[in-house]
Amino acid sequence: MHETMGDVDWLQALLDRSYEKAGEHLRSITTPERRISAADLISLLDGVQIIDLATVNRDGRPRVGPVDGLFFRSRWYFSSARSSLRHRNLVARPHVSAAHTRDEQMSVVVHGTAHLFRLDDPKHRAFKDYAHEVYVPRYGDAWIDLAYSKDVFFARIEPDAMFTLRIDEPQLS
Repeated sequence: MHETMGDVDWLQALLDRSYEKAGEHLRSITTPERRISAADLISLLDGVQIIDLATVNRDGRPRVGPVDGLFFRSRWYFSSARSSLRHRNLVARPHVSAAHTRDEQMSVVVHGTAHLFRLDDPKHRAFKDYAHEVYVPRYGDAWIDLAYSKDVFFARIEPDAMFTLRIDEPQLS
């Protein structure tokens, strides 16, 4: 766990605010007993998690695609290629939504703004260390070459809202 107690408190406050602002239908599904606390969420999202990232193209049409997600310091991070349409969409329209879902048992949805950066940016040193910790044992030095190539960018989603759901036993609401 790389989160500080301040990160956990901040995330819990975000989850609570998001839930309070949610519509009646969403609250009827993500009841208090089905919500995931910040502390539990952090422990559930260790390592690489696939997130479905939605951007908006120049015609205002949503585009969604899977990316590797790392949950670090209570925020989602991801990477992609500068040569991708995703990058062009994010530069022009940085508002995003992302979802991580595990079967019918767990879901995390975030809406926010993507902030793009390079992995060698000194302001993101702690994330860089975490990314190395996760990816180098998995892919070796080839990942390092890729991560620092001119075509790769990283991004942090600064969340406006985040919703969680955990269902131990599927049931109709």
